[in-house]
Amino acid sequence: MRRGGFHLWPFLCILLVIFFTVGKNLALDEHCEEDFETYQNFTRSEIREVLKKIKRPDAKILSIRMSPVYGLYEVVIDNKGQYELFYLDFSKAYLIPGPIIELSTGINKSVEKLTELEKKRRIDLSRIPLKDALILGNKKATNKVIVFTDPDCPFCGKFHAEMKKVVAKRKDIAFYIKLFPLQIHPDAYWKSKSILCNKSLKFLEDNFEKKPIPRPDPNCQTKEVDENINLAKEFGINGTPTAIFPDGSVQAGFLEADRLIEMVDLSIAKKK
Repeated sequence: MRRGGFHLWPFLCILLVIFFTVGKNLALDEHCEEDFETYQNFTRSEIREVLKKIKRPDAKILSIRMSPVYGLYEVVIDNKGQYELFYLDFSKAYLIPGPIIELSTGINKSVEKLTELEKKRRIDLSRIPLKDALILGNKKATNKVIVFTDPDCPFCGKFHAEMKKVVAKRKDIAFYIKLFPLQIHPDAYWKSKSILCNKSLKFLEDNFEKKPIPRPDPNCQTKEVDENINLAKEFGINGTPTAIFPDGSVQAGFLEADRLIEMVDLSIAKKK
């Protein structure tokens, strides 16, 4: 095909290559888990080597795309049910864990992305037994928030203080606490067992305040700690504190009281 001395075929071929390349990249941006050989200048084996180096060998690759900052790729993974995000530079020599802050707005773009992913995640609350959970707030409260916490987790202690502020303001909100001792805290398991054997919210709060609590009674054979650990694993909960809201949405990490109330109200609205 030739018009006015201009050859169109080479031009059309280039357009087709661009079209199919962009189409492939868009698909991978939506869901690129293991369905690529080479993407954004990375091979599958290179990404898996990166995951091995950061001790995430079995993580699923959810997306690879350009980050808000030129020169960096954004990589999102699912590591045993928990979403994680990091950045790789174009040279493939450096990994940046984040966060990336947009100076014009002050928005934490890394947290924004992870929050977006978490919003798509839902847990069926009927699968979480609450009979033996510790309750913070009014037992008759209509809105229940389930919280997986670790007695030796510093952020859990801070989060617990914010939860107390919430129930002081809102009598319609109650927190159902599931003790989930992490392996990185060697004393958390026996402390969790002691707290549950005594059904004592006070023991948990004393421990958060660095006050000593007694070791569990040898005659107490509660299985709830182990059941909570297995339940957390089943739902992909790997860290504490983790809150599950009335609509089943999940939020990992510390929240201040006002933000916590906002998220509960948003969850209630979505549930309706």
